[in-house]
Amino acid sequence: MEKSLVLIKPDAMQRGLAGTIISRIEKQGLKSVALKMLHMDQALARRHYAIHAGKPFFEDLIEFITSTPIIAIVFEGKDAVDVIRKTMGGTDPAKAGPGTIRAEFGTDIQQNLVHGSDSVETAGTEIKLFFTDDEIYDY
Repeated sequence: MEKSLVLIKPDAMQRGLAGTIISRIEKQGLKSVALKMLHMDQALARRHYAIHAGKPFFEDLIEFITSTPIIAIVFEGKDAVDVIRKTMGGTDPAKAGPGTIRAEFGTDIQQNLVHGSDSVETAGTEIKLFFTDDEIYDY
């Protein structure tokens, strides 16, 4: 089974949307196999978003993602990466497909509620940033 990382970002936490987001993903047939609430520090944020280092929005992104606690979740299931990305919708809520999490609840391209791994390979790397093998359950 495929695994993918989901981060419920500060804007979703502040707006009380964590449960809604988790439920939407679970309703797609995926199950959570690891979950934790954490306050991401600058070092972890910079490692997680390293692909964006040097871009004009990078420092704002780091400030945003470290502003409040977040929830990190590993979901597992058939085509988990694609299922999650379709459920989330496009990065820009204004362009996200109807019925997606970001289209319904997102406010702008940065405050778009949720992060999901963009490939199976990326998921493997990202999951290791947030979870040890002992924290991921098989059931």
